[in-house]
Amino acid sequence: MNVKIADSWKNILQSEFEKPYFKELINFVKTEYQTFTCYPKGKDIFAAFDHCAFDDIKVVIIGQDPYHGPNQANGLCFSVQDGIAHPPSLINIFKEIGTDLHTDYPQSGNLEKWAKQGVLLLNATLTVRAHEAGSHQKKGWETFTDAVIQKISDKRENVIFLLWGGFAKKKVKLISGEKHHILTSGHPSPLSANRGYWFGNKHFSKVNHILKSLDLKQIDW
Repeated sequence: MNVKIADSWKNILQSEFEKPYFKELINFVKTEYQTFTCYPKGKDIFAAFDHCAFDDIKVVIIGQDPYHGPNQANGLCFSVQDGIAHPPSLINIFKEIGTDLHTDYPQSGNLEKWAKQGVLLLNATLTVRAHEAGSHQKKGWETFTDAVIQKISDKRENVIFLLWGGFAKKKVKLISGEKHHILTSGHPSPLSANRGYWFGNKHFSKVNHILKSLDLKQIDW
């Protein structure tokens, strides 16, 4: 099966592409995109991988589903296209960065600049039908992205995993705590953040502190 994904990932994931579940998943996704409006654009489905080479990964952030409103999703979790209003979770992420690192609130909600610095912005489900949250869940994407997390854990060392909220925290079983760094907190969504489970986690300064201790270039958040 010919999946258009960055070369650095092809050998790592080729075995997944050949599995029956993945072939069924791709057929499902093709049919959905032909029949309904779906997000992100087809060329952006694997954007998280295209912007962050396997050997360059420093940090993994795990989201759940792409945004399902017009022109929002760009294939990177929590990220939106340039010029698009920032969704509530992204607003709270930027607020925490501002407090943690004493930086100004950014104009653009496009997190591509993070990805290019080694932050894998991975949604568990990579596609969604317009205005129908969760519509492509349990079709095979979670099996695929779990395999991605497992391969990062197995083949890399000293990657920092940021697990935000109950859904992401369940992925801890796929990650070797002996080889990697795992930071957890509540989800940045208003429901969790306003209850005190998000703000003050200082994950962004903590990531940079770990990277500095490893003699790696810190992330410009």
